[in-house]
Amino acid sequence: MRSEMKKRKLEFSSHPGNLALMRNFVRHFLDSMPISERDRTLMVLGVDEACTNIIRHAYELRYDQLIALSLEARQDCVRMRLRDYGMQPPAEALHRRRDNVIRPGGLGLMMIRNAFDQVDYILRRRGTELVLTKKIL
Repeated sequence: MRSEMKKRKLEFSSHPGNLALMRNFVRHFLDSMPISERDRTLMVLGVDEACTNIIRHAYELRYDQLIALSLEARQDCVRMRLRDYGMQPPAEALHRRRDNVIRPGGLGLMMIRNAFDQVDYILRRRGTELVLTKKIL
């Protein structure tokens, strides 16, 4: 029974050129986990989409802003926290859509929710913390 917790942290500027580095960092972290290849790929794509949303919306395409990603492996789950210090998303963007109508811009969030078991937005005094949780058996 492994009780040690694995933690990693990556801080990078909000430049799209950094996303490949971030994806490799996440992929490497997940490689030792008991998670299917399909789920790993979905998780990497989900985090990539979340970072793209931060760059696009929170930072309005400014490339010099801070994004902090922390990864944590527990016995029962993997938790990823994405922290930005930009504009907060509008409240309606944070709630799960009740209907099945796909609106422009809604696909990315659907992809993130599909990749993780739990998606939580925590509004901070400055910016937002997105907490993505994936259960592992």
